[in-house]
Amino acid sequence: MSVFTPLLNDSLIIHPPGFYVIGFETFPFISVYFIFLVFVYVVTVLFNSLVIYIITFNHRLHTPKFLAVVNLAVIDIILNTCTIPSMVKIFLVKDNFVPFNLCLLQMFVYYTFGTLESYALAILAYDRLIAICFPLRHNSINTLRSMSCIVGLTWSFAVGIIAFATGIMTRLSFCSSVRVFSYFCDYAPVFRLACNDYTMQWSTASFLTFLLLVGPFIFILLSYGSILATVFRMKSLDSRVKALATCVEHLILVAVFYIPLITVFTIGFYLRLIDADQRVLSLSLASCIPPCINPIVYSLKTKEIKTRALALVHRMKRNP
Repeated sequence: MSVFTPLLNDSLIIHPPGFYVIGFETFPFISVYFIFLVFVYVVTVLFNSLVIYIITFNHRLHTPKFLAVVNLAVIDIILNTCTIPSMVKIFLVKDNFVPFNLCLLQMFVYYTFGTLESYALAILAYDRLIAICFPLRHNSINTLRSMSCIVGLTWSFAVGIIAFATGIMTRLSFCSSVRVFSYFCDYAPVFRLACNDYTMQWSTASFLTFLLLVGPFIFILLSYGSILATVFRMKSLDSRVKALATCVEHLILVAVFYIPLITVFTIGFYLRLIDADQRVLSLSLASCIPPCINPIVYSLKTKEIKTRALALVHRMKRNP
């Protein structure tokens, strides 16, 4: 039975009991893909939890840089948790129905933590910018308190803006199809099912794509432009190499996260030149892979974390 909610103008908004997520129904070798997703999820939870544990229980790592690293690790776990288990459940139980309120909740959590992932990478770029461009003032500018404020502001902003974007979905009527062609309750595929005007939702999605995805990416590019300018002014070749070496892992994370997502959103959302099946597969991979490789490529290759991780492994071997 549909739920009817009256608006102020006495019209009716029709909310269905829920939606059917059908993004993977036509994929060949779907069982192999879901086995891969389970592997990705296990690695995501295991290695990000290890990073959080190491930093939390080592007081020497309670610095602005590692606060940013913990922030990224927490976001990674929640981002993959809000999508991969539900995808695996659909495959195993063959139940692709998602109740309306749960659909909105999943949408909210996914886009909140997708936004936070974007801003977390920008925060790490900010940390590198201050460390390399202002080395003498690094400890006074980038303090634990200032980093905590930056992280707190990004969380507050992400929660607020995505709550608004999700809230306006309740103003749509769904009176025909409730089949969402995506791998979760995705924003654009859901509002396109509406039988009333969704101009506000489309405009919000367009604006937030630039604000929450392209904006941080541009900030990162500008940061690395400043970093490169500073590095090439260094007289010592050794100093240049060391400074650039601290940025390589972060640049890999940036490329893996932003390039696929910006490409898929631009080609799929605006130009609609990408096949629907390819969009679902590409977007799911672009969303699920970065949280898996972030701790391996960045966190566990950081000297301080690597040393403590190896010490933890040796201690566990001695005292199983």
